[in-house]
Amino acid sequence: MQPPATAPRLSCGSIFAKREVTLIVGSTVSAESPSPTLEEVCVAKGMRMTDQRRTIARVLEAATDHPDVEEVYRRASALDPHISIATVYRTVKLFEDVGVITRHDFGAGRSRYETVPDEHHDHLIDLRTGEVIEFRDEDIERLQKAMAERLGYKLVDHRLELYGVPLAGDKKDRP
Repeated sequence: MQPPATAPRLSCGSIFAKREVTLIVGSTVSAESPSPTLEEVCVAKGMRMTDQRRTIARVLEAATDHPDVEEVYRRASALDPHISIATVYRTVKLFEDVGVITRHDFGAGRSRYETVPDEHHDHLIDLRTGEVIEFRDEDIERLQKAMAERLGYKLVDHRLELYGVPLAGDKKDRP
């Protein structure tokens, strides 16, 4: 997921000494190189795309909030009342198995999903609201790579999930 050209910035103090971290609030697609849709990626991987799978793919692709299966079902059934919760569970599992969506366990006993991003990002989970904030910070990426090397490993992948509560006030006070 690419940050928009005018991505909002969040200044991080304390241990990160007044740097900027890009908050990822959406993706942009240029006219010259549009990204394939989730449906197109599924077809390219040889999946048979029924109308119900197409609807579920569109719901997942449109999501900005990492929905769980029940929320995917709620949204999909609003578009197609013939979709069952079992169909959503099977389709989400199939999409995960072929690698077109990613499952996250952010707590609260439920898995949440997002399409596989074009670019790596990390997550900050607000423990009060369950909101998931995507961000990317090059210093954190370098630090993780350096730590793996210091311990005698080559970093091939990682997942960073931060859990927190707002420092003061409500979300309106957040930069």
